[in-house]
Amino acid sequence: MKKYFGILMLLLVALTSRADLTNETVSVTNNTVIPDANPVGITSSLNVSGLSGSTTNITVNLDITGGFSGDLYAYLISPTGTMVVLVNRTGEGSGNYYGYADAGFNVTFDSSSANNIHNYQSGSYTLNGSGQLTGTWATDSRAIDPLSSPSAFDVAPTGNTLVNYDGSNPNGVWTLFIADLSAGGQSTLVSWGLSVVTVPEPQTWTIFGGGLAACWLLIRRRRN
Repeated sequence: MKKYFGILMLLLVALTSRADLTNETVSVTNNTVIPDANPVGITSSLNVSGLSGSTTNITVNLDITGGFSGDLYAYLISPTGTMVVLVNRTGEGSGNYYGYADAGFNVTFDSSSANNIHNYQSGSYTLNGSGQLTGTWATDSRAIDPLSSPSAFDVAPTGNTLVNYDGSNPNGVWTLFIADLSAGGQSTLVSWGLSVVTVPEPQTWTIFGGGLAACWLLIRRRRN
């Protein structure tokens, strides 16, 4: 009996591991100057289309050069209206009134990362030859006014993360907003992009259930 049960479980794993996941990577090159010390900022949009099912994972690539990373505030809005704060005055806090002075970001945001980008200098980090922060990071997710007092940034983030996009329809227009909130330095949005993975809707389980029933009947016949 254990042997046949093992066979049944292997079939279960095989069927649930089918290449049902779909993915799409979309990016846009901007090379757009971000106005210095201007809360109006800039927006950039890209369109995701042709994906079936709902989002199960999403990563965001962001390339900003020049200026000071601690001046920048950026968030992403999905087609369904969910907003995730990517960066919010990195480094700013009661011990640092101006934030970090590194020259922008060339990073990937991924929900699997445990390293929040806001205080990246408190741990191990790498800058490239242009002075940009590199690597894979968790989103800042400090959903507070970027002009808040420095001490307000000491509080642990409570805003949305990339996980909040899971389970939603990824097709449609995604919008990135970026603003420079402090005078000095000049930043440029070079490019940004998304990698979206989806899983089909549950109706596939109808066929799957029939397959399991057939396997179970086959096992019972062999036992008899």
